[in-house]
Amino acid sequence: MSQPSAPRKTLGRPPRISREEVVEKARRIVTEEGVDRLTMRRLATEIGSTPMALYHHLRDKEELLVLLLDDYTARTLHRPELPAHPRERVVASATAIHEVLAACPWIVEVLTADALMSTSALWFVEQIVDGLVGCGLTPEQAVHGYRAIWYYTAGEITVRTTAARRRAGDDRATYREQVFADLDPGELPRLAQVADRWTSLTTQDTCLDGLRTLVNGLLAAGAP
Repeated sequence: MSQPSAPRKTLGRPPRISREEVVEKARRIVTEEGVDRLTMRRLATEIGSTPMALYHHLRDKEELLVLLLDDYTARTLHRPELPAHPRERVVASATAIHEVLAACPWIVEVLTADALMSTSALWFVEQIVDGLVGCGLTPEQAVHGYRAIWYYTAGEITVRTTAARRRAGDDRATYREQVFADLDPGELPRLAQVADRWTSLTTQDTCLDGLRTLVNGLLAAGAP
C-alpha cells in the first residue's frame, strides 16, 4: 500500500523587506567589519532573504550606501545656529561636519572612495561656500576653498582613525617611535629636539586650530 504523499507547500510572497531592517543590518556590518565587507549577498543573508529579493528594493551597493549616508546624516547632522560673521560661519559649519564624521569614520571612507554624498549635508556645504564668498572670494575660489577644507577634514579623520586602530590592543612601540628614539641630532637637530614628545604632540587634537589657520590662509590668498 503506497504511502500518502506529503502535502505540497504553497509558495506565497517572500517575507517583506523593510527599509529599517536593511539600514540596521547594513549599518552593523560597516560599523563592525568595514565597508568592504558589505555586499548585497552578505546583507541578504543577514536579513534572511536572497540577493534577488534585495535587488527588487535596491539597485546596487551604491544605492545602499547612499541610503546609509542619508539615514546617518538625518539622525546626527542637525543644523546649528551659525555665527553671523561669514568667516566664523565657515569654521562652525566645517566643525559640525568634522564632529559628525569623526564619530562614524566609515562614512569618510565611503565619501572619499565612491564620490557619493548625502543630499541632506549640502546645507553645510552651502554655508561654507557662501561664507567664503561673504569674505571676498569669488564663487569659483569659494568652491576651491571648500575642497581644501574637505580634504583637510577627511585626511585628519582618516589619519587619526587609522592610528587609533593601530594602537588599540597593541602597546608595542611603532616603527616610527623606534626610529625617533635613535635620531641623530647632528643630521636632524629639530626633530631630535622633540623626538621624545613626538607621539604626544602629534596625537593632540588640534583640528579646530588647524581649520582656522586653513580658512585664514584661504582668505588671505584668495581675497582680491
